[in-house]
Amino acid sequence: MTAHDPFGHAVRDHYRGERTAPLLDRDGEETREHTIEEWYFGDHDEDAWRDAWLEGPLLDMGAGAGRDALYYQERFETVAIEVSEFLVDLMRERGVEDARLADMFSLRERFDRDRFRSAHAIGTQVGLAGSMDGVREFLADLAFVTTPDATAVLDNYAPELAATADAFGYREDAVPGLAYRAYHCEYEGDVGRTLLFRLFSVDRLREATLGTPWTVAATRYGDVQWRAVLEKR
Repeated sequence: MTAHDPFGHAVRDHYRGERTAPLLDRDGEETREHTIEEWYFGDHDEDAWRDAWLEGPLLDMGAGAGRDALYYQERFETVAIEVSEFLVDLMRERGVEDARLADMFSLRERFDRDRFRSAHAIGTQVGLAGSMDGVREFLADLAFVTTPDATAVLDNYAPELAATADAFGYREDAVPGLAYRAYHCEYEGDVGRTLLFRLFSVDRLREATLGTPWTVAATRYGDVQWRAVLEKR
């Protein structure tokens, strides 16, 4: 299994009833317990706002424990990708039909042009692009592997909302509409790499689509996050 993957290891152990310790998120001296059951093993909301824009074949990026992939694969072809071997094995164990070890930031290397009709990444994974240049590169690669009439759904923490400053691991940025989050996970003495998330506003997302085929078609805000639908022009 992947070395230093406390997150995937803990989620898999939780599902199997074998978890012996909490999964911790740590930012310096600040620590929180990761809410595994609530975040990864609930049922897909059949009234989910994003579902109206998703069709098959669907690429589920950062699919976690497969909650959404299990729902979507009953409706259309769904390919679920994760960078954790623990999570890929877990998804297969739970019945995900096409779960693959793949990085959402290396899509051109893994999939053919026009392979998917829609794609989504729910869980703020797009922030792991690390920079706005990285976001633009990701959007270009996502455009390559999706059809000319494709849609995509993304979400992120919203630095334009004052409440977001209270998010775990939050770091301010002097540039309006930008911020960061940084923390690492720990489980059973295994310490994961530091995760650096680039937070960006919806307006910054619109800027990032310039030079790509994507346009922001719809958005919705939660307490500290936004969710956006992208369509190709």
